[in-house]
This record gives sequence, C-alpha cells and structure tokens, in this order.
Amino acid sequence: MPRKPPIVFPQEQRLLSALGERLRLARKRRKLSNAVVAQRAGISRTTLYKVEAGDAGATLGSYVRVLAVLGLEGDLNQLGADDRVGRKLQDLALEPTPKRRAATRSKTAKSSSASNDEEPT
Repeated sequence: MPRKPPIVFPQEQRLLSALGERLRLARKRRKLSNAVVAQRAGISRTTLYKVEAGDAGATLGSYVRVLAVLGLEGDLNQLGADDRVGRKLQDLALEPTPKRRAATRSKTAKSSSASNDEEPT
C-alpha cells in the first residue's frame, strides 16, 4: 500500500509548485527530455513528473538529484543560510535582562564596598 503524502499547507504547496516549475523550465532551457533527466538522476519519469509538479510526496532526494543533473545543486547552500529570526532569538537570549543587570551591578558594588571597609593588616 503506498504511503500517504505529507500534509502540506497552501503556502508551502505554492513554494513547491514554484520550485517544480523552475526545475521544469531549467530542464527545457537545457533542451533535455524528461526521460534523459530521469535516467541521469536515477529516478523514474513518474517521479520526475512529481518533482516538476511540486508534489509533496516526492522525496527531497529526488529534488536534489534533479538539481544535480541540471547543475543547480549549489543552490542548496542558500536554503536557510540567512537565519535572521534564529540569530535574533539567540541574541535576545544572550543579552542580560534589566533585572539581571541591576542585580549584577548591586552585587559588584557590595563586594567592592566590603573590600574597601576592611583594614589592611
């Protein structure tokens, strides 16, 4: 029995469909038939049709193989390369909170005054 494809939200489906369309156009610009690309990628023509249609049931490996055949595998390095949201969250976690800053300052001030109050022996 075939697996059920994953649930994909409409926005994600639009992204997959756009990727599939770009791959189809890249194949056509190179004047490669779907049979040739499928053979070079080591996938069936049916799988290639799914990739070019942006089918969520096609594996990521199939997409990668098609990208490689078309000479576009370097584009994978750009996926998630600029994680602005993640960096912002990390920076926020590294910054001390106002309460923490005040507590740190008061502890530092107390330890400084305590060492100044001691008489040298």
